Amino acid sequence: MEIVPSLLSADFTRLKEEIQAVERAGARRLHLDIMDGHFVPNITFGPFIVAAIRKITKLHLESHLMINNPERYIGKFIKAGSNTVIIHVENNANIIENLRYIRKLKAKAGLVLNPATPFTAIEKYLGYIDHLLVMTVNPGFGGQVMVKKALTKVTLAKSYQQKYNFLIEVDGGIHLRTLAVVKAAGTDLFVAGSAIFAAKDPGASYRLLSEKLINA
Repeated sequence: MEIVPSLLSADFTRLKEEIQAVERAGARRLHLDIMDGHFVPNITFGPFIVAAIRKITKLHLESHLMINNPERYIGKFIKAGSNTVIIHVENNANIIENLRYIRKLKAKAGLVLNPATPFTAIEKYLGYIDHLLVMTVNPGFGGQVMVKKALTKVTLAKSYQQKYNFLIEVDGGIHLRTLAVVKAAGTDLFVAGSAIFAAKDPGASYRLLSEKLINA
């Protein structure tokens, strides 16, 4: 189990310093929220920023593509330095082909489902993934309150994990007070944004969350 810092909440005027702070604190991967203003009502950044982040760090970069037509951009994000590419089940007509393409390009293939999407929507794809992301907020903005009922999908995914060998990640509303319930559901990776980067010392916040996770 580990905390995964989400750069959506980082100060991009100090991005290098903030990445180095969580890296020194023990972070092993970073979560990159890619938004296009169409699939979700916000815009963040594209492959060129991922390439810039890759120059800053050797940490595992997981790119969560909250975009329409993800098949057009998968190769660009992997070329930019993404180690894992995570696509949505909700807006994708060619899920298996896209997951296979991600793996063909030597990256880890991930699938994500929103809080309102039932677990049954992804069951038939579990054999094609390395990474399952369960959203516990509606994607598009940071700092939202956790939709705890979405954690039932983590418990369901856990029953398939040994057979298909994928990581289970939760994103949305994770902070000191919600770590225990997310851990109890069976989560491997815990995405935290504002809980880390809203603090004056992101490294200290990362260490505190990690310690709390161990003892939760």
